Amino acid sequence: MIKYDRLWKTMKTKGVTQYDLYTHYDVNRSQINRLRHNKNVEIYTINKLCNILNCKVEDIMEHFFDDNT
Repeated sequence: MIKYDRLWKTMKTKGVTQYDLYTHYDVNRSQINRLRHNKNVEIYTINKLCNILNCKVEDIMEHFFDDNT
């Protein structure tokens, strides 16, 4: 399972809000909602967030082993 809890911490550290993402950086609100609920998002969105926040992928998301495998 992928969790995006690190994204919110990184955004806070960088001073970027969810409002900034969809207003100034054209990140779709539905993508932000998917991130908030730890659902699938496109790699394009992850790349865009890394560029916006000037950070690495591991600053945005974290992998946890799933019992369903």
